[in-house]
Amino acid sequence: MMIRKGKAACLLLSMIGISSVVFGQQKDYPIQPVAFTSVHVNDKFWEPKMEVNANVTIPYVLAQCKKNGRMDNFLRAGKQLDGDKLSEFPFDDTDVYKAIEGASYSMQNKKNPTLDRYIDTLINIIGAAQEPDGYLYTFRTVHAKKPHEWIGDKRWVNEEILSHELYDCGHLYEAAVAHYQATGKRTLLNIAIKNADLLVKTFGPGKIEEYPGHQIVEIGLSKMYRVTGNKQYLDLAKFFLDVRGPKGDAYNQANKKVVDQHEAEGHAVRAAYMYTGMADIAALTGDTKYLNAIDDIWGDVVNKKLYITGGIGATGAGEAFGDAYQLPNMSAYAETCAAIGNVYWNNRMFLLHGDSKYIDVLERTLYNGLLSGVSLSGDRFFYPNPLASTFQHQRSAWISCACCISNMTRFLPSLPGYVYAKNKNDLYVNLFMSNSSNIKLTSGNVNIVQQTDYPWKGQVDITVNPVKTTAFTLRIRIPGWAKLQPVPGNLYSFMNKTPLPVVIYVNGKATSFVTEKGYAVLNRNWKKGDKISLALPLETEKVLANEKVKDDRGRFAFERGPIVYCLEGPDNRDSLVQNILIDKNAIAEANYKADLLNGVDVISIGGKSTKRQLNSDSLIETDQKVKAIPYYAWANRGPSEMTVWIPYEASAASPKPAPTIASTSTVSSSLKNKRMYMAIKDQYEPTSSGDTNYPYLHWWPAHNTSEYVQYDFNTEHTVSESKVYWYDDGPWGGCRIPVSYQLFYKKDGEWVPVKNTTPYTVSKDSYNKVTFEPVNTTALKMVIQLPADNSTGIHEWTVK
Repeated sequence: MMIRKGKAACLLLSMIGISSVVFGQQKDYPIQPVAFTSVHVNDKFWEPKMEVNANVTIPYVLAQCKKNGRMDNFLRAGKQLDGDKLSEFPFDDTDVYKAIEGASYSMQNKKNPTLDRYIDTLINIIGAAQEPDGYLYTFRTVHAKKPHEWIGDKRWVNEEILSHELYDCGHLYEAAVAHYQATGKRTLLNIAIKNADLLVKTFGPGKIEEYPGHQIVEIGLSKMYRVTGNKQYLDLAKFFLDVRGPKGDAYNQANKKVVDQHEAEGHAVRAAYMYTGMADIAALTGDTKYLNAIDDIWGDVVNKKLYITGGIGATGAGEAFGDAYQLPNMSAYAETCAAIGNVYWNNRMFLLHGDSKYIDVLERTLYNGLLSGVSLSGDRFFYPNPLASTFQHQRSAWISCACCISNMTRFLPSLPGYVYAKNKNDLYVNLFMSNSSNIKLTSGNVNIVQQTDYPWKGQVDITVNPVKTTAFTLRIRIPGWAKLQPVPGNLYSFMNKTPLPVVIYVNGKATSFVTEKGYAVLNRNWKKGDKISLALPLETEKVLANEKVKDDRGRFAFERGPIVYCLEGPDNRDSLVQNILIDKNAIAEANYKADLLNGVDVISIGGKSTKRQLNSDSLIETDQKVKAIPYYAWANRGPSEMTVWIPYEASAASPKPAPTIASTSTVSSSLKNKRMYMAIKDQYEPTSSGDTNYPYLHWWPAHNTSEYVQYDFNTEHTVSESKVYWYDDGPWGGCRIPVSYQLFYKKDGEWVPVKNTTPYTVSKDSYNKVTFEPVNTTALKMVIQLPADNSTGIHEWTVK
């Protein structure tokens, strides 16, 4: 298939693949983003992060892809490497595609001949792995003696379940379009066209009528349509949405037809990608039923299922949305990929509706739940992004399921494409970062220069330089946080109810303005050198959650501008933060620390540390100075305690444990992950066996084995009682109460069973108490028999 040539047919697309109308398209987003290649960011906040991504993260991820077998998958499929050993997951091919996409975006921002040549080599390897009819899926083409159990015995049969064949295609298309736009080379695009043509021949009415098990091919096909003009790709994307449901699972949004879905449910990444694809198809086809569905789903998310960080996906069981107002902190999943998907989706919603509320959600996600996914060094990563931790969360150098890592490489270089958007003679200023940009409006070309220290300061200076004096409308977003609305809806609110004014100056004079859909509207004849100054009231705010969010009751979170803060161990007394209590009326102050975490505002405030005491419910409280740092920067100084939501009521605090036999003991176990050890003696009272609000110890995925956990006392003790609270996340999780357990004590270097005086009981949702004849010992061991088909976990283990 030929691609039309010429400037009009190949306008630069933004990172989401949206271009001006070409190939006679009659429908598209009414608002168009200004391509990131036209926006040259030069600020102190984002430019360094983009540089780290280009110089550290992209080379690092490409090296890890090679080290962890991603490149070998293609080499073996292309008969360029012997053997049939493959990496772990059938979607591992996408890590290479996403790295190519990120490298392509990065090369558009700054030329890199060495990287360009390396990507050419990768594309040759990918091309050699493609089958003659266009099929490209290394896990099948290798013909391994023991095929991966997910792929099925022939093409597509497991697509609706786990094969991820179409998911791989979607990321291939996104990479191909990005590479073509960055380099003008058609090498990867030709591979993608050959593959997409195969899908057109294979799927559709009267052909294979299946939906993708993991959505994203719909987005990729939309991009392919825009860059090639082949309407069959658009039709297929719509088919993949329309054929979905109602006989599938809520897990991957296939339990209803997409137009009948009005609440966010199931796997959060799949969902966000599907809603993004629905927005694309709605824009390109004018399907209002799609619009009605995603409008309702968006309202469900922002009013009931959105973390204050912009993260989505409350539960690790299915990496999924939870119920309404189910937003646990310690076990928050909030996957990095889901945050990226949330940005994609909200940007599309803005392009459809022109309302700043979508950019409010986008900005919150960008600065918090998305940016937290990569370390300041650019080579350590989070998959989930919890809002609380007690040492159990650490950034990883690599993850076997590396989707979030490779996703970061492609997102950051595309960031400038979210700053501006346009609709004929309306120019939208959506994000605030220093940049120089050249933008083409209907009335002519205009250069826009932003200068700001945002997000640390609320002053934004914008210089307008049209080629010639011309009339157009500048629409400057007034962020929701500046109007005392953290996010649209009533899920979160500021404790402070007195709004401060937002002031706009034009050429040094304060100017009155009207707002439309959250934008200050400035309509005038602009001449070169006109200067707008936006003064946003950036104050330290305390955020409260809706009372229906039980996990945040009696707590508040700090926020300054778009930045959500957290308490982290290294900045606070004894490296503890879970025990901190702060009066909700306490006064906070913020100061910029250039030498901390690459430069951040630090919030300081007076508070108290709390500690339990033996034989009493009252707490010991000690005054202390408390410091908070931006949430995105946590876990850059090693594992530690962290919390976003800070108790202002004692009932919400997690005091330092009292000095009991258990709390002063050393834990050891058959479990190798030592980060879980502290959980069994933190004196947290679980609400049920399935409580995930605080850490617990578990042996998953082990099952049908004998395991142990052991206390070595700090001195010899006489003990005669044990209480254990089992972790059980049935029916969906992998842990159940054990088959049985037994206690042993150490005597003369040997383990001897205790002589129990009450029976061993094994039950859910309560402490399992056993008494035994008193023994003098330095250690106690619990030996546990796991169920045949499940694992087991422990919330708490106390000894008397």
